[in-house]
Amino acid sequence: MDLFLSKLLPLFIYPIGLSCLILMVSIGAILKRRSRLGILGISVAIAILWVSSSGGFSTWIVRSLEKQYLPGEISQADAIVLLGGATHSQLPPRPWIEVSEEGDRVLYTAKLYRENRAPLIIPTGGRVEWKGPGSAEAEDMATLMETMGVPRSAMILESKALNTYENAVNVKAILTERNIDRFLLVTSATHMPRSMMIFRKLGMNPIAAPTDYWKTDREANLTSFESRILNLLPDADNLRDTNRAIKEYIGIVIYKLKGWA
Repeated sequence: MDLFLSKLLPLFIYPIGLSCLILMVSIGAILKRRSRLGILGISVAIAILWVSSSGGFSTWIVRSLEKQYLPGEISQADAIVLLGGATHSQLPPRPWIEVSEEGDRVLYTAKLYRENRAPLIIPTGGRVEWKGPGSAEAEDMATLMETMGVPRSAMILESKALNTYENAVNVKAILTERNIDRFLLVTSATHMPRSMMIFRKLGMNPIAAPTDYWKTDREANLTSFESRILNLLPDADNLRDTNRAIKEYIGIVIYKLKGWA
């Protein structure tokens, strides 16, 4: 139930959900002949959607997370911890496992392994039962990496965790059992700040290896007339990115309140 509520309640804080709530209240106000309040609410809802789907705001809020951990020289380690959330199970009509927007995590982990950055990979991620059938994220990621030349013998799967905190707790047990202290942590750049907080809170000291950057330096520095006009207009992709960034900030707040980060 906690997992379900953690997925449900933020929906009413994200731009679309919040705007829909405000619109419903506004319509109710208009029906009760409180037109001024209703018009104000509708204006606020439109403003929320417009701003959150604009390129300027989306780039700003996403980069506020991504810039906290920028790519750097990756040093040698004893293991690579790969956080889940990057795959979709092979369910009809999918012909095989598919990667999500965060699939760069899997590609980057395989690349680091082939570069001999670490001899061991720990893919971590389970399966939420109420979402229906499917294999664990860790299993799907391992299968994908095998096709990229990573032997199954070089992987230890953690397939029970259902959130980032459980990822960290379960991975810590594996690392402790194998006396591993130095490890790379691979996840999306927007997810890295929360992930590092959690792992450090549990007494671990991961080396951040972020990937899956949504906003590039070039996109942030476009100054042409055309790009400025487009950045002011609503766009579904920008709204998606804003939504994901807000999700991370909500996660940070909730995890801190729970003492997890």
